Parts: sequence; structure tokens; C-alpha cells
Amino acid sequence: MADPRPAVPKRSARAAQKAPPEAAPEKLAAATARRPEKLTAEQLIVERGYTTKDFTALRAYVQRIAPAVIARSYYDPDEEAHAATPGAMERYLNTMLDALVALALAHGSTALADHLRASIRQHGRPLLTAVTFRMVTEAAQLAALPPHADHAISAWLRPRVARRLKGEGIQTLGELIAFCNRRGGSWWRSIPRIGPGRARAIVSWLRKQQATLQLTVEIDIDSDEQAGVPLVADEVVEVVPERYIEGGASGEAKRLTLAPLERLAVPHALSGADGPYRGENRAAAFCYIQANHDLDAVRAYLNRYRDQPKTLRAYTKELERFLLWAVVLRGKALSDLRVDDCEAYKDFLKSPDPRFVGERFARHSPRWRPFASEALSSESQRYAVRVLRTAFAWWVDVRYLAGNPWKAVNDPMVTRRERAIKIERALPSTLWRKLRDELDVRSAEEGGATAGAQWRMDTNIRRNGVQWRAVRAAILLMGDSGLRREEAARARREDLRPSSYGTLERPVWELTLIGKGQRERTVPVSAATLNALRAHWRDRAQDFDGPTEDPQRGPLLAPVIIPWTDASRRRHRAGQRGDGQPAKEAGYTADGLNRLISRMVTELVETMDNLSLDERVRLGQANAHAFRHTFGTQSVADEVPVDVVQKVLGHASLQTTTIYVQAEKQRVVEEVARYYASAVAHKS
Repeated sequence: MADPRPAVPKRSARAAQKAPPEAAPEKLAAATARRPEKLTAEQLIVERGYTTKDFTALRAYVQRIAPAVIARSYYDPDEEAHAATPGAMERYLNTMLDALVALALAHGSTALADHLRASIRQHGRPLLTAVTFRMVTEAAQLAALPPHADHAISAWLRPRVARRLKGEGIQTLGELIAFCNRRGGSWWRSIPRIGPGRARAIVSWLRKQQATLQLTVEIDIDSDEQAGVPLVADEVVEVVPERYIEGGASGEAKRLTLAPLERLAVPHALSGADGPYRGENRAAAFCYIQANHDLDAVRAYLNRYRDQPKTLRAYTKELERFLLWAVVLRGKALSDLRVDDCEAYKDFLKSPDPRFVGERFARHSPRWRPFASEALSSESQRYAVRVLRTAFAWWVDVRYLAGNPWKAVNDPMVTRRERAIKIERALPSTLWRKLRDELDVRSAEEGGATAGAQWRMDTNIRRNGVQWRAVRAAILLMGDSGLRREEAARARREDLRPSSYGTLERPVWELTLIGKGQRERTVPVSAATLNALRAHWRDRAQDFDGPTEDPQRGPLLAPVIIPWTDASRRRHRAGQRGDGQPAKEAGYTADGLNRLISRMVTELVETMDNLSLDERVRLGQANAHAFRHTFGTQSVADEVPVDVVQKVLGHASLQTTTIYVQAEKQRVVEEVARYYASAVAHKS
């Protein structure tokens, strides 16, 4: 049966303009009839797979935008053949327009069909305005191919955006959603030139396509922020026992609702609150703390460590894990637990429920889980038991609980290891020297004072030079003075001064800092580190060697290139003085310093020329703490007294420092063994 719809000729806009008035529709129809049979309009659109991007490009074409501009703006000429030349782009758009007009004639209103036929009779093809184009696309909306999880991102997103996403290994829409869900609300920060506005637009479009894609974008991905904190972080989440949750499909595990301590709420029946649900272990005597229920008691205990952030973070993790286990899996209030419950949790720590385990996410994310690993080490298990025993003992002391069930629970068995500190990542002396030399070269050449004029004109190279000088100062501060990353991040200029024990020929500088356990110590600082710090301070537009009467103040290490995000602006741009300068400069955080070092070391592993395969592997395994271990091993190898190394590293026990002596002995044995092996090989 013949297609009843009128055939629409395929001609270019230029040819249509040159067509004489007498080019009647009858001649066009006759010419069309002589053509070989083609696909119907619906089939053509489905076969071609026209997408929203194509409709946007066609709208621009109808508005008289040049095909060359459309190809450059909406497509990637390297990947899409129809955008390779202006002519190919125009043919592609004309074909699509003809197919849409045919659909509109078949499925649109009578008025629209009459208008289109009149335009074809007069001009040889339909000349559309913005209004009539919208009517045509609405009539042909059913023909647009819906997005699918397997579709390439370049089919739906603009070329520049698609290229940047592909740089992160994202090829399809499904991979894009998985990437967003895995990274959380800040998924876009690792992608160049994808800011919060563009990221929000991408996620908004993905949310509209969730039903078609059959994938879900998590709730915290583009949640509104107030003072830089997603509003989802303010939501209180009530967790319920597993037995309250209806199971899903056959064999499917029940989905548990879990939340960190600051967002946690528990059912009243499991809160241990005063009244009919009061915990059996609640003390009858006067309680020294204002705690109406178990959550109040937990927060009162943690409040004791408000001035010790690392301890507070560690104790919070252990207590919220135990509380979630008690309520969700055990179905009991914290103040109802007995010895057998504590023994059960001790067994749980050996192999946590998979539903309690997940990748690391922000604490405000609904995908946050209390455990990051399904297998805790025996040391971690023992640490958890001891933290809980101590917390319960305090609750007994303040008369919140009547007794401590953890007193009757033995610590998990732990194998005593020969080396408690993992110092395997310390760099050998040869690799340490190569690294220092390479950092010196890159700090000087990448936009430094010795670089050529053409390098100074390149903004990206200048930015690289700034980063190399910052990372060189950080690595030398840890590698030459044995600082922990937290200590390096907190080190300040006012605490760094020339030592009275130095001389003019051999000046010595020393840095006073507060280390682990709130112990103050003073460490020497090398001349190489001082030079690196001076270069880093010049990048920050500050004078490291200020006048004696007005000594310089501020963090030794601070970011020069600050991300344009709300959190970064609050941290680094707050407190402006009248001259526009910050009243108090903010330095690196410990995590920020660690990320900087890891990123730059990875680049060194990939780009350094004079590294062997073994050295590349060793350097790739190094993290920020590895440079502290490098100081320990290298100083012992150079026969620095162990008690001196102990004082510099800030070890409470000399036994801890002697591990570096053992490490040097091991290195000697390994080197001699390698010599023996090579001697045998030469002999054979």
C-alpha cells in the first residue's frame, strides 16, 4: 500500500531560494516519484537516531545560523562525519528537517499541515519561523530517540563537555551517572572547566531522563547548598531495626537505612529514654550528665575530645558503628546491651555485614556506610573493643549506666608484629636524591625565574611552576625534618627562626611545633628547605625574610591556586582587610596537602626519564608519610644517633625509632644478596 503522506523533496536552502516561482509542486512530486524508494520519516529518524542535540542544532539552522557555526558549536567534527564540513552539516540538517516536516504533515494539526503545504508550493520547501519550527518539533516529538544508558555522551552533550568527561574515562550516559553517584556532590571538581553551574545543568538533565535510562541519580548529587553545606546534611535520618523492614524480591537483601551520628535518630522504643522504654542498664542514682537518652550520652562522651580532632574522629567512628549495629541488627538500645551482645559485636567486627560496608562517601551522602572494608585487621578490632570499653566505663563513672558489660569481654587476639610501623614506602637514598633533583629542575623551569619569555607568557606553565614549588617545599619539610603531614600543614612562619647554636658559616634554623599527643618539639630545618619555602612564599606575594622588628606570620605552606568553589572561598577568602588582603591566611589542610603531593608524585612517575622500573614502582607507592619515613631511614643510615632521630621524629619511645635501624639492616642484607646473585650469574 502506498504511503498516503506527501513526499517532501530534499533540496538545499540555496537551491530553494533560486527556484523560479513556476517550480510547481506537481513537478516536484513527479521528480520525487522517479526516485528510488526511501525510508519513511519515522524510520529515517529512528534509524538515524536523532537526539535532543540534533533538534537544538536544527533550531539554530532554522534561525539562519551558518552550518559551519552549528557544526563547531554542537558537534565534534572528529567523531561525527556529518559535522566534518559545512556542506555535510547542511545536508544532514536538511534531511532531518524534511523528515520532521513529513511527520508534522501526517500527525500535526490541519492548520499546521495547510501552512506547510502552502510554504512548499511557494518556495519549493517549507520556510519555518521560530514558532512554526516549535509546532513542527512538537508534532514530531514521538520520533525523537530517547536516551539510553549505552548511548555515547557525545550524542547528548556538547562536544567540549563530552571531551572533558571522556578525559575521566566516561564514555556513556550510564558511566556518567555511575561516576556522579560514586563521587558524590563534588563529582565535577576533578574535571577541568566543569564548574558547579554546568554540573548542575548536566545532573538536572540526567534526572529528567531517569525513567528512560532506568538509572537513578542519588539525591545528594545536586542538592542545594547553604553556606557550602548540602541541605541533605541537615536532614535527620531515623534508623530502624532490620526486622521492621519488609524484604524485597526473592533473594534480595533488605535495604538498610544508615546515617552518621550527627544525623542519626532512633525509634523511641530503642532510645533508652526515661519512661516505659528506659534501658535496663540505666543507673538509678543521680546522673552527672544531662542525658535523657543514649544518643545524649554518646554525644556527652565525645564532647570531651572536642579539642582533639583526630581522637574525636576516631572515637566517633567506633561509637556510631556500635550504635548502628545495636539498633539496626541487634534491635536493642545501647543501655540494654549485655555481655552476650558485646561478644556478638566482637564477632561482627571480624566480618561486618556487607550492607554496612561501602566506598568512602561524604557523611552527608545517603550512600555513606560505617565500614569501608569487609575485613578489619585484628589491630582494628582490638582498638574498637578498647574504645567501647573505655566509653562504657565513663558512662558508669558519671552514673548514666549501672555497669560496664565490656569488662567481661576479652580483647581480640592480635599477632605481635616485628615492625608495627609500615616503613616499606621510605625511599632509598638514590631515588630520594633523584626526586630532589627533579623537583629543583621543575620548580626552576616550569614558569620560574630562569624560564624563557615564551614560558612566562603561558598561564598554564606558570600555574604548574607554582604547584611544583609548593610540593617541593612540602616534601623537603617532611623529608628533611621528619614532619607528619598534619604537622607540616600546621607549621607556621612565626615558629621558624634561626637557632642560637648556628654560626655564620653554618647557620641552623629550627621549627617549633605541636605534634602527636599535644607534645611540643623543635626540629632542625635544612638550607634546601628554607630556599624552597622562600620560593613558595614569593609565589604567594609575601616576603619570607621580613624585617626583624615586624617578623612575618602565617602558615609555612598555603595554596596559591585556590579552586573557585564555595568551600574554598569561605576558607581562603574570608576576613578581608581594607586593602583587599585576607586578614588571616589559611594554609593547607592535612588532606589537601596529601592530595597535592599524591597528584604531583603521580605525574613524576609518569614523566620522569631517568627512573628504572623498580624506582617507578617505589615512587608510585609513596605517599606524604613516606617522606617522614625516608628521613628516619636515611638519617640512621648516615649514622645519626638514634636518640637524636627519636627527638626529631617525636617518638615517645626509643623502641619505635629503632625500627629504622632494623630497616637499614634489612636494606644492607638485600643489597648484599643482590651482589651475591650477580656474582654467581657472572661466574656461570
